[in-house]
Amino acid sequence: MSDRALRKDAVRIFRAALRAADPVEAVLRHCQRRGGTLRVAGRNYALGEFDNFYVIGAGKASAAMAQAVERLLGTRITAGAINTKYGHVAPLKRVAVQEAGHPVPDKAGVAGTVRIAEIARHAGPRDLVICLISGGASALTPLPSDPITLEEKQQTTKLLLECGADIKEINTVRKHLSDFKGGQLARLAAPARLITLMLSDVIGDPPDAIGSGPTAPDTTTFADARAIIEKYGLPEKAPRAVIDRIERGVRGEIADTPKPGDPAFRRAQNVIVGSNRLAVEAARDKARELGYRTLVLSTTIEGETKDVARMHAAIARESRASGQPVRPPACIISGGETTVTIRGKGLGGRNQEFALAAAMDIAGLEGVVVLSGGTDGTDGPTDAAGAVADGQTVARGAAKGLSAVKMLGENDSYHFFEPLGDLLKTGPTRTNVMDVRLTLIG
Repeated sequence: MSDRALRKDAVRIFRAALRAADPVEAVLRHCQRRGGTLRVAGRNYALGEFDNFYVIGAGKASAAMAQAVERLLGTRITAGAINTKYGHVAPLKRVAVQEAGHPVPDKAGVAGTVRIAEIARHAGPRDLVICLISGGASALTPLPSDPITLEEKQQTTKLLLECGADIKEINTVRKHLSDFKGGQLARLAAPARLITLMLSDVIGDPPDAIGSGPTAPDTTTFADARAIIEKYGLPEKAPRAVIDRIERGVRGEIADTPKPGDPAFRRAQNVIVGSNRLAVEAARDKARELGYRTLVLSTTIEGETKDVARMHAAIARESRASGQPVRPPACIISGGETTVTIRGKGLGGRNQEFALAAAMDIAGLEGVVVLSGGTDGTDGPTDAAGAVADGQTVARGAAKGLSAVKMLGENDSYHFFEPLGDLLKTGPTRTNVMDVRLTLIG
């Protein structure tokens, strides 16, 4: 099989993964309406028992998820408000959409979060609140605890991103700098009935980590937040107000986020409607349909991107040499979310960096193609979802005066792949279930 054919198949397999993560279908798989009854993950809600129906939430997939809820409840929806990333909107009739900044929060996110909080606070015991949470919700719902400013929260987020903290660590800190996250939205909505539908972008799908768990009991503490700040050497770099709040929380001077058993969750139901596993399984099925033997490594892969890429490249080389652990033609699939420790000043994201690091380790091999893409359609601060590479990628870059080694060191994968035409561009997909990585061996 030619590299060109492998590249074409890789994109087709990735597209199949995206279709499986469709937010509308994910919601409708778990929520059905039969006459006057709404059934959510095995639990029935008699619609006649409620005076008002409110739809709130945030995330890159929240607009699409809201479309599904509008399909179910239609004109019964009293009011609604969601925050989504710029460009990730969808046409809605009953739910207001606020576009906002991601991964660094902005003022638009604050305004939208205030509106969401007001709706939740207004809900009463005979009201039903449906909350929609997907990847990106944490950055999209900034409501800094006084006296922390938005600028100080932005600075803290940037520091955590740059030092290679994973999403669970970042969200642990965010929850303890917020009046919204870590179960605090559930506290605002009580005593209304609360249903939260979550499209997971977090390894293991823990509800309190998805979007910083605004409606889930929080299992993290101020002490955990301090440990993360110390782990990455940020006590002297983070804003003083941030450090002071965390220290006050550790001393017990500030109440921690609501924990399991808190009254705020007595009338709450949290449901995971989609995850990375669904996308990976769909990729596997499509690869088999195209004639490949498949091997799913894991849907929970994390760690430094370059290291993970080289592990995948080593498996590809072994498959070519010995037919182990899977005999060609083969498609090796993995999911999860790696991290990049930023040391340079280039442009890129973890998926483009994965593809570049893998390209260096498969250089010269024929019949091997690597694709790494974010299911949300955006990789880091770029307009690409990821990139595609093969055994000739490094050489083709060199012919254009591009050094793979140098540009990887500068975290400048975007500007390596862009002149080659090897960036994977899908546009906003309106979903987000972490990343899918494909290694095809012809």
